[in-house]
Amino acid sequence: MKPSEFKYRPALETQMAQHTLELRGCTPVPLAGYLKALGILRIVSQQADKTASGWWDRDVFHLRSKLDAVALTDFFLNGYSPTPLVAPWNGGSGFFPKDNKVAIDAISAGTSERFAPYRHLIATCRDVLESLNLVEKPDSDDKPKLLQQCRNLFPDESLEWLDAAFVLTDSGPKYPPLLGTGGNDGRLEFTNNYMQRLTEVFDLETGTPTPQTRVPLADAVFAACGESRGRSAIGQFDPGSAGGANATSGYDDNPTMNVWDFILMLEGAIAFAGTSVRKLEQVQPGTLSYPFCVRPAGIGYGSADLSDESTARSEMWMPLWEQPSTFQAVSHLLSEGRVDIGRRRARTGVDFARAISSVGVDRGIQSFQRYSFQQRNGLSYFAVPLGRFNVRSPSMISSLLAKLDGWLDRFRRAATGQHAPGRASSVLRRLENAIVDACQRPNKQAVQGILIALGQAEAAIAVSPKLREADYPTPPVPLLPAEWLGAAYDDSVEFRLAASLASIGTNRNDAVGAFRRHLEPIEFGRLNGNNRRSTWAKRAGDPSIVWSGGRLVRNMIGVMERRLIDVVRCGTDLHAPFDGRCAARLTDILDFINGDVDDARIESLLRGLMLIDWPAVKPWQDIPWQALVEHAAPSVAYCQLKLCMLPHSIPALNGTSATIKLTPQIARRAAVGDLAAATELAARRLRASGLHPAVESIHGSRDTALRTAAALVFPLQHNDKGGRSAVTMIRDRVLRHESAPENDSRAFAAES
Repeated sequence: MKPSEFKYRPALETQMAQHTLELRGCTPVPLAGYLKALGILRIVSQQADKTASGWWDRDVFHLRSKLDAVALTDFFLNGYSPTPLVAPWNGGSGFFPKDNKVAIDAISAGTSERFAPYRHLIATCRDVLESLNLVEKPDSDDKPKLLQQCRNLFPDESLEWLDAAFVLTDSGPKYPPLLGTGGNDGRLEFTNNYMQRLTEVFDLETGTPTPQTRVPLADAVFAACGESRGRSAIGQFDPGSAGGANATSGYDDNPTMNVWDFILMLEGAIAFAGTSVRKLEQVQPGTLSYPFCVRPAGIGYGSADLSDESTARSEMWMPLWEQPSTFQAVSHLLSEGRVDIGRRRARTGVDFARAISSVGVDRGIQSFQRYSFQQRNGLSYFAVPLGRFNVRSPSMISSLLAKLDGWLDRFRRAATGQHAPGRASSVLRRLENAIVDACQRPNKQAVQGILIALGQAEAAIAVSPKLREADYPTPPVPLLPAEWLGAAYDDSVEFRLAASLASIGTNRNDAVGAFRRHLEPIEFGRLNGNNRRSTWAKRAGDPSIVWSGGRLVRNMIGVMERRLIDVVRCGTDLHAPFDGRCAARLTDILDFINGDVDDARIESLLRGLMLIDWPAVKPWQDIPWQALVEHAAPSVAYCQLKLCMLPHSIPALNGTSATIKLTPQIARRAAVGDLAAATELAARRLRASGLHPAVESIHGSRDTALRTAAALVFPLQHNDKGGRSAVTMIRDRVLRHESAPENDSRAFAAES
């Protein structure tokens, strides 16, 4: 007799109305609770009420059907027909001499009509084993033959179980992670334990429930808080009940479980059947595709480590929906358990986090509970919950990361390779954590986190020949579109200053080159359509790379000196090589000189912002802060030095323009801490250019001189679009009209 022939008919009064039950025993965590909810919905829909529906609300599963709480309990005790689950391909399944045969023999010898399908399936298994002359657990050669025979000879009602337990491929059988390796996990064989639990709750002769089974059922379904847990193993599905060392107040504890939890969770695992066959994709020979299942990623949780990836079986992201859905609809959802990024399937946990924040999931799912099947407590596997991820409408993160998709795959492969440096794996973890965090909280700080991590990844590749020159070399990070500026801008001084540095040398008429070449060996190709490519330079020992692990101010001074040398060599030494697509604000430069900024944050942001495709940036459209009006200028010392370090002519006070020829010694005197000598040289250069400085020399501390020298690198706005330009402001602060009386004092103290 087939399980589908058992139809529970509740009392007449319960058939007339729909009842909504809050099943407090069914929660998304642990995995056993989630599967238990699916099991209840599946069984009720197939055996009691086809119109039954279920949904999740505040981490509790709700069931709507013709059964009230009393009728639901009565159904499981008196009407429920257990799904026959067997695994004759496993050792310990009850079919071989050394196995525990108590439960399987009791079911086979029973006479209850309730277990007739089970008896029939057990007899079929024995016939299959006999036809293959298997009297012991099959070896690797015989196992595929046995699995194929099971698929050929098992009744149609059992194919769902087979599909959930294994898949036959050209390269051999594959086992979905939800049921271990074909229905067992280590020494725990699921089907034999399932039969043992059934013998505890039902009398196999009469089919009636045993006296002690009502309390565990109420506890499993409604969390009635009864004393219902016995000493039995539940396996990977509930790590908190697995026992072992430090599991209790003593040194060790035995595993415990509710007998109905085990039964109902295996009934729920069958809901994932079928997909593993229909969704099998030959991306690689023998690759198994499973609903909402991806390769593990060791990020996004407190104890995360990339080493988890080598020992974990996989990840599963269990969908949670808030609208009442029939089991048929849920089954359809699971059978199409596909999440996409662009034109490809999500392959890792990071991919999944990206996909669920975009249009990759459009099935009415509100969130996912992430699980990873990780090796814990020796060689045992546990379904470890790794957090809840909400499904969001398409966000800016999806479009920002689209261009990086291929590069991220290459960097992950390189950073997790056998010979990858330790720094690479650390940076990979930070980058993927930043991506996952941004997918859940798509704000400016999260985008900045990705940008900073990309800069760190670029730096790690730049100093590692193993990553740049391996069999599968990792290229530089693809140039990022201008949208990153607006998405990451947080109205901070550090961001604006870092952006102005990153944009230096990206104008078409710049002969020295981009600021980025001073940090890493990079070369830029020509514009190809809408893409501008960057590659690693093949030459070694490039003198342009002057950035080191020192402080920001010292590194900026090193860049300034290098660019001054290069501009002289290029023969274009009329103007200073400090022009950029993004100008710095004078008020921000004032904060920098005074030391009121976070130098470390500026450098972190700089490494990320220099990945922007700056030649494609439109200064008055793509830069959010470009039109801000200046309200204050830095010290007179800075203004006087900067007038001699401009990349262009300046408008004179009489309405004409003046060209101030570059004098590198001015910046070099400030770079060694001699502010007085630097400003005196600047005054001479201004007078030689036909201008009239208001002061001759300005004294200041060595630290002020160094920060002033470094600040000369920041590009300034030199046109008056949107208001008075920064160059005009510093000109008016330093120069006087020819008719103005000359100041008697020849030296001024530097402003602090």
